[in-house]
This record gives sequence, structure tokens and C-alpha cells, in this order.
Amino acid sequence: MKSRVFSRRDFLKTASTISMVTAFGGIPVDLFASEGKLVRFPEKTDLILLTSRPPQLETPKHFFKELITPNEALFVRWHIANIPTSVDLRTWRLKIGGNIEHPLELSMDDLKGLPKVSDTAVLQCAGNGRSLFNPRVFGGQWGNGAMGNVTWTGARLKDILAKAGVKGDSVEVAFNGLDSGPLPTVPDFVKSLPVDKALEEDIIVAYEMNGKPLTMLNGFPARLVVPGWYGTYWVKAISDVTVLSKTLEEFWMKPAYRIPDNPCACIPPGTQPGKTVPINRMNTRSLIIEPSQGNRLPMGKEVAISGLAFSGGYGIKDVIVSVDGGKTWKEAKLGKDLGKYSWIQFTLPWKPTQKGQYTLMARATNSIGESQPFDHLWNPSGYMLNTIEKVDVTVG
Repeated sequence: MKSRVFSRRDFLKTASTISMVTAFGGIPVDLFASEGKLVRFPEKTDLILLTSRPPQLETPKHFFKELITPNEALFVRWHIANIPTSVDLRTWRLKIGGNIEHPLELSMDDLKGLPKVSDTAVLQCAGNGRSLFNPRVFGGQWGNGAMGNVTWTGARLKDILAKAGVKGDSVEVAFNGLDSGPLPTVPDFVKSLPVDKALEEDIIVAYEMNGKPLTMLNGFPARLVVPGWYGTYWVKAISDVTVLSKTLEEFWMKPAYRIPDNPCACIPPGTQPGKTVPINRMNTRSLIIEPSQGNRLPMGKEVAISGLAFSGGYGIKDVIVSVDGGKTWKEAKLGKDLGKYSWIQFTLPWKPTQKGQYTLMARATNSIGESQPFDHLWNPSGYMLNTIEKVDVTVG
């Protein structure tokens, strides 16, 4: 694998005239961000620009017709401005330290020398769909494009930690990347997992996405993959793994990325939670991709209502679809199953026989019975949106 070298100018020149696009003037009509604000960064196709520094780029809706998200179309989300734009694999090392028996520095060849594993898993920003919250909340106003389904390949984190020898009194494992703040006062982006979670079979230090090296914007040369959990833990351009004997309480773990400590992770709109916990497993979601909001459909001609559904590691048991605003439901046909962390496609044929307005809805249920609420559940950070969404179409 060759080193990647891009200048910072390469990364920023496509957005030189737009420094920030976060206000969309209300809830997006199509449940996705406006697709008029497109930019192209290195190794990427045209993506929707939210911010340029740090880059926040949303995947346009048409890519969600695909079971696997193309590398060039996967959304981009960095938290602090100074992101890596070049990495020399001759000198890059993954450092393993902290509460361990044997400190390590692993080269890319060392990583590739460990057992190679692959898993197809949804990567989703915790704030995906934030622009749909009412009352509105602070943060990047994502539509529903801050997600993607990718086959990740790399080494198990547990195999790496086994080489280092985790001490018995360890509590958490922390992860840092090559990004940094523009000023010393900006907190470094460091995340942590409970040690038991870090030692699970499915946690990967990935160096490939869909069979190719990671793109620079998606974490080259290696990133953490935590299937079933929100993307905040999937540290990009990983450089340091530190085993801790206490709980990490730095900014990006506390107060950032916290949710109300209750089963729905929700509170009454406009209030503040009394107790919070770190965000963790993704909830169950489904999205209708076709038809789109506002489409006009012919009467008497069959159309396919299609979309995708996923859960936080429990797979999808079924998806039901309504064409009358939730009064009646039919079970959709599920597509190819790539595993419990992947999304699955669904389709339902529909032949409308009368002219008029129709409201389409989809509701997914996972293998342990978790489903989607009809009402918008609110929290002050705009996390974990999984409301049953409505798509209004006209027939005739």
C-alpha cells in the first residue's frame, strides 16, 4: 500500500467560497439535505457540503439505492479542524500503551500480519437527521445522508490488545487519531470504550473499505470500527490506543456525546436531562428511498416502494409499509442479508387505483423486538433519530 499525500489546499479549494452551510431554512423537504450545495474533495464524488473546516460532507440520496455504499460516496465527519492530509506509511505506527504489559508500535505490515477479518456494517453519525428535530437543536444540520453501509477489513482489536497484554484492573481503552485542534484550547478528539466492549470479537482496526485502502477523508491509513455503535467511536486515522485503569472523562466523552439516561434517550422538548450516559448502540431505523417526497405517480401502474433498514447489531426481522398514513400495513420483502450489522433493503409493490394524496410510511423491527416510534423523540443534542418518517406523494 502506498502512502497518501494531498495538500491542505487540495482539501479546501473546492469549498473556498463556502465556509459553512448549516441552515437549510426549515425541515428538508426530502428528508435529506439540499442537494444543490455539492462539492468534490480528493477521492470523493460530489457530496453535500455542511462545513469545509472541519469537513462535514453528506451522501446524496441516490446512493442509498445501493446495498453497499461506494467509497467515494461515503459521508465525511471530522470534529476538529486540523485533519491529516498526508500519511507516510514508512513512518506511521499504531502505538499501544497505558495499562499493559508490553508497549507496542505496529506498522501497517504488522497490522496486516495479524489475522485478517471483514464485516459489513453501517457507519452512522449520531446526529444523522438532526435537521428534523423540532424544536431545532445546535449542531450540524444533517439530513438523512450521514450514514453508509461498507465492508470493513482489518485486524481485530482484541488480537492487538492480546499482544500488548491488558492488565486485569483495566477499565477502558482510549483511542486517538492524527487530527488536532487549531488552538491548544481545542480539546483533542479522544474516545474510549469499556474494556469488555473493546475486547469483543467484532471490533476492528480497519485498513480497507470495500476491498480498497481507506480514503484519506474516511480515516486512512487505519480507523477503529465499532459495528452497531454510533460513528463517534469509529476514530479515524488512528494513531494511539491507550488502556486505562479509570474512566475517561475528557471533553468528547463528557460532556460531549451524552444522551438522557432512560430507555428512549429522550426528554420533553426544550428541557435539559437530569442524568446522562455516553451514547452507544444504534437504534432501529428504516427509510423509504423511492418514491421521493413530492413525487407524482401514475394511476394504475405498479411502482416499487423501496428503502433500507438497519439496527444496532440485532439484524432486521421485518419491515412493514403503509400507503395510507399508518391506517393499514403490509409486510415488505427483504433483500440480501449481509449480516446483523449491515443494512438490508426492502421492497413492496404498489398499484394505486385512485387519484389523490398518499402518505407512505415504513416501520422496521429488529430480531429482539425493538422498533420505531410514531412520534418524534427529542433530546437537546439531536441524536438517535429513528422516528417513522412520512413520504407524501400524489397519484394521477
